[in-house]
Formats: sequence, structure tokens, C-alpha cells
Amino acid sequence: MKGAEILSHVDHTLLKPTATWAQIKELCQESITYKTASVCIPASYVAPVHEEYGDKITICTVIGFPLGYDSEEAKITAAAQAIKDGAKEVDMVINITDAKNGDFEKITAEIAAIKKAVGNNILKVIIEACYLTEDEKKALCKCVTEAKADFIKTSTGFGTGGATHEDIQLFSANIGPKVKMKAAGGIRTLEDMKQYLAEGCERIGASAAVGLLKDKMDSEV
Repeated sequence: MKGAEILSHVDHTLLKPTATWAQIKELCQESITYKTASVCIPASYVAPVHEEYGDKITICTVIGFPLGYDSEEAKITAAAQAIKDGAKEVDMVINITDAKNGDFEKITAEIAAIKKAVGNNILKVIIEACYLTEDEKKALCKCVTEAKADFIKTSTGFGTGGATHEDIQLFSANIGPKVKMKAAGGIRTLEDMKQYLAEGCERIGASAAVGLLKDKMDSEV
């Protein structure tokens, strides 16, 4: 596998609350140069990035981030606004308190409503696996599948833990055939990226990938 192939699966990410416009522009230029799958940026930067770069870049943003307990109505509004501003992909955080209360029907309904708001654009569902039991993770795989979201995603990167290979293996065994997987949070080595792709991940959320691979675009890694 060449470096360029790995980067084609990477959502090049900058979600720090202190992210400046200069840093966001650098992220976008790197995404264009190294052909990452998207840039994942704060919602407040979606419109200016779209105005600056247009169709040169695929914009991903986050809603209900990072804690997930915004109201369903707020998440729907935020998702619709992100698409209007130029995002093609939305990564939403579930209401983790609903999972802890066992209200998986509510979670399914919320995901389905947000998917309706984003339409044909991509919806990724962050379940923040570090806070969940194995049974809760399995139930959420069912929620994501039944709600017809495009991806299930491990983590925000702001919780107590990030992506694990065990969680990706659990997802793979419990999601429907049309649901893809995204590993995110704490992915900082080339070996991890390769393993996540080998395990079936279609996307990797990472801030370190370009730095690790920009000099290895045409090399087997």
C-alpha cells in the first residue's frame, strides 16, 4: 500500500477550539496537495473554506460535538446549516446519555432525522465508544444501520479514549452491509492506519497522517 492510497482514506482533521484561520488554510492546502478524502473542520469555518476553495476540497464538519447532548432539533438545524454552507459530510455525536438510559429507539430516530437533513450527503455517527459497554456498542451498531447513516465512527478524540482495533472488529461484526466504518481518536502511527484499513475502515480521522506520509506518496509503506 502506497502513502497516497492511505491518505485517500484520511479525513485531515483540525478541531481544536483554538484553531486559527491560518491553520485551517494550511490544513486545506495540505488536503489539496496530498489528496486526502476530506478536511474535518469546525462548523464556523465551513462557509469561509467553501468560499475560498470551492470544489477543490471536500468539507466535513461536526455537530453535537463533542458531548452529544444537544437537542435533536439543534442538531438537525446545525446539520442543515452545515450543508447549506458547503459541507458534503457531517460527523454527528449521539446523545450518550440516551445510550446509558437504554433508549436506543430515540437514538435511531435522531440519527434518521439528521440523515434526512443532510440528504444525499454523507452522515457519520460518532458513538464515543470509550464510554460504552460492549452491549451498548452492539445496540448502537443496530441504531446506525436502521437509521440508514453512512458511517459509524469510534470517537470524537475528546473523550477518555480513542479508536481501538477491538471496537472496529466489533463494529464489523454488527453493522449492516451498507454501513461503513471510520476510526478516529489517537491514531498517530502508520502501523495503526494500515491495520485499521486492513480491518475494513473506509475512513480514518487523523491530524498526523499528512505529516507521516507526505514524503511517502509513491512509496510502499
